[in-house]
Amino acid sequence: MATSDDSAGAAPESRTTVERVSDCELVVTRTVEGPARLVFRAWTQADLFRRWWVPASFPATLLECTLDVRVGGGYRLTFGMPDVPPMSFFGTYLEVVPETRLVWTNEEAGEAGQVTTVTFLEDAGGRTRIVLRERYPTREALEEGVSSGSTDALPETFDQLEALIGELRA
Repeated sequence: MATSDDSAGAAPESRTTVERVSDCELVVTRTVEGPARLVFRAWTQADLFRRWWVPASFPATLLECTLDVRVGGGYRLTFGMPDVPPMSFFGTYLEVVPETRLVWTNEEAGEAGQVTTVTFLEDAGGRTRIVLRERYPTREALEEGVSSGSTDALPETFDQLEALIGELRA
């Protein structure tokens, strides 16, 4: 599965791509205008994370956003939607390399939960290429993750991240 989606007419390097690279792994990439230090802050500071993570077009609200970004620290994201009980996503940070890399578990699915790795690669022009890898324990777990539609939201989510980075740069 190799798909890409983003705003019509967007520069190819700013498109969000979602690619299944094996039976157990998805890779999402996006280059944003802005330095890795700002992109990393947007991923690790709850007040900033809240501003971009939930797609504006979704009928969801981020009710709780706790990020204890350190090795062994945890996160909890609780979403609310009309007529649906709140849903929580949580896990533990396994690796934190400032401005470069984050690795965390996704524990809400139990043993079927994936490990997510995000790297931030800054180029000489001050842009940052984000590479998000989700490694699932089985092909079935990956299929369930894909069928939930969670990857469908990533282009819009990353558009919102890029807009936030633009605000932070100003």
